[in-house]
Amino acid sequence: MAKYLVIVESPAKVKTIKKFLGSNYQVAASNGHVRDLPKSQLGIDPENDFEPKYITIRGKGDILANLRKEVKKADKVYLATDPDREGEAISWHLTKSLKLEDKKVYRISFNEITKSAVKASIKEARDIDMDLVDAQQARRILDRLVGYMISPLLWVKVKRGLSAGRVQSVALRIIADREDEINAFIPEEYWSLDADIKVKGEKKLLKAKFYGKDKKMEIHSREEMDGILKDLEGAQYAVKDIKVGERIKKAPVPFTTSTLQQEASKALNFSTQKTMRLAQQLYEGIDIKGNGTVGLITYLRTDSTRISEEADQLSREYIRENYGEEYVSKVEQPKKDGKKIQDAHEAIRPTDISRLPLSMKESLSRDQYRLYQLIWKRFVASRMDHARYETTSVKISANDYIFTVSASKIVFDGFMSVYTQEDDEKSENNVLMKGLTKDSVLTLDGYDEKQHFTQPPAHYTEASLVKTLEELGIGRPSTYAPTITTIINRRYVAKENKNLYITELGEVVNNIMKQAFPSIIDVHFTANLESLLDKVEEGVVHWKTVVRNFYPDLEEAVEAAQKDLEKVKIEDEVTDVICEECGRNMVIKYGPHGRFLACPGFPECRNTKPYLEKIGVPCPLCGKEVVLKKTKKGRKYYGCEDNPTCEFMSWQRPSTKKCPTCGGYMLEKGNKLVCADETCGYVGEKPKEVVNE
Repeated sequence: MAKYLVIVESPAKVKTIKKFLGSNYQVAASNGHVRDLPKSQLGIDPENDFEPKYITIRGKGDILANLRKEVKKADKVYLATDPDREGEAISWHLTKSLKLEDKKVYRISFNEITKSAVKASIKEARDIDMDLVDAQQARRILDRLVGYMISPLLWVKVKRGLSAGRVQSVALRIIADREDEINAFIPEEYWSLDADIKVKGEKKLLKAKFYGKDKKMEIHSREEMDGILKDLEGAQYAVKDIKVGERIKKAPVPFTTSTLQQEASKALNFSTQKTMRLAQQLYEGIDIKGNGTVGLITYLRTDSTRISEEADQLSREYIRENYGEEYVSKVEQPKKDGKKIQDAHEAIRPTDISRLPLSMKESLSRDQYRLYQLIWKRFVASRMDHARYETTSVKISANDYIFTVSASKIVFDGFMSVYTQEDDEKSENNVLMKGLTKDSVLTLDGYDEKQHFTQPPAHYTEASLVKTLEELGIGRPSTYAPTITTIINRRYVAKENKNLYITELGEVVNNIMKQAFPSIIDVHFTANLESLLDKVEEGVVHWKTVVRNFYPDLEEAVEAAQKDLEKVKIEDEVTDVICEECGRNMVIKYGPHGRFLACPGFPECRNTKPYLEKIGVPCPLCGKEVVLKKTKKGRKYYGCEDNPTCEFMSWQRPSTKKCPTCGGYMLEKGNKLVCADETCGYVGEKPKEVVNE
């Protein structure tokens, strides 16, 4: 009979860990959280120093009953939940739910599900770290206070079923602010000038870029370009200077949760949610032919780039044997002094470097294989030497002007023999540069002048939003994917071709949050809260102190919003559209996708139709009305009411004013009016009466 019971979170780990520990150990799963705050009420008592009320999660009764039976048989209980704050909190909740106070209870954690790691964790068993538990409690309670105190306001003001969240509302604001930036962006004209130069004795032409005189010159208009071309008439081209140097491209660090999500999005086109789901499967264990169930990667929620000494040495040995001594990183693994439980975290890496992606391919699904290969390659690259380039830069004189040519070639590929990214440059000028000297005879073959316009900031993608959240210190590795998933599922944000766009519904929610709860969606305030939670984890700040300081301002803001936000309540607006089924005037209602037309006779008459809001601007192509429309996913745009007969469409609001320069139609961008024809380039002030639409 088993004397020891090990409780893990996921059933997927049970078989793997049982195999490592042998017959004296029974392994059982809690299936994640077993206790939480109740869904039907706040579950926190502000009158009693914010004491939380935890209840057993619905559906967990049978699991807990089975665990209690196993606990009775066991001499010792090991709690082996995930190695992070949330895992620590689950262990603590298990001690309460299973009434383990009188039992010998030990907390064990391992960063990877391998035989050596699991066995080592048993030897290093410890008590539950209450600082970690309290940091998680503080986060859960702050999130509950924001969600349960603000969401009901949104139900009253906008639409039942909407939600606000401490991190999700900040993420929504970041996307909304970027959208405002893009909409207000006014392109600026600039020109580029390349000279195609023939080098005597060479067949291919050398493409040289215009630089300027002593300093780099910008070319802003056709007139400036014509002036430069006039100055260059009859110019003699000669090599003025050649510089040969070396550039180093540093090896990448291994993946953290954030960088894995970003790279999987760019290289594999995975959403953050998909990346985390696949990584969880690779961590918990895959049935490998001939080996049974094996955990292929280390723990997937981490912001550390640290690697264990053993993994570092094994990877260097692998590189030495398969690539050669010169490929092994010259940078030594930093020695760590002082041991902290939280430092059990490592970067995301393969649990065994000798498990080559190709040898795992048969046992993995296509997407599991692609993600494992990405993690394996990145880790191996991180233990390899930097890549080295030989760079050549040439200055070519032409009258008073200078043109430049630069090229680089790899002299040592280093880590790039394993891992390259899309932006690794490829030079076209290399061959020509070899024979180039100061005495080379150059003749002009022709100019290539091009007009360009500056581009607005890019829309956020999931990857760039994760990067921004991390840089601003908002959320933690475990929160990125659920935050993005929530705002997309709530239809506050639409995802089209990787890009994230705010929807009409998202705008309404964001505007209410900005008006009534500016501090909740303040980026710096949210980042400061994260650092306070870190201090709770370090045992420097008591968790209730964080909640006590947060609550009064939130309570005050909610009370004020209940009074002041009455005016933004969206009533059913009666339209002149007649319901063809019962003859009533249809009204505008809000649904999960935004506004739509509905018959006020509901439930007797259930007629609905899309709401096309006329903006009082005639279509620039056919003269009919321009209406505000939405894509299938909820992104706003302006189109002709006669679509598809008339093809007019614009992401920016068109104006009734005509362009004074070319007579074309203009678009509103912030407080400016801009000609829709970029080549015209007219920019004027928007009339005051139009500002407040």
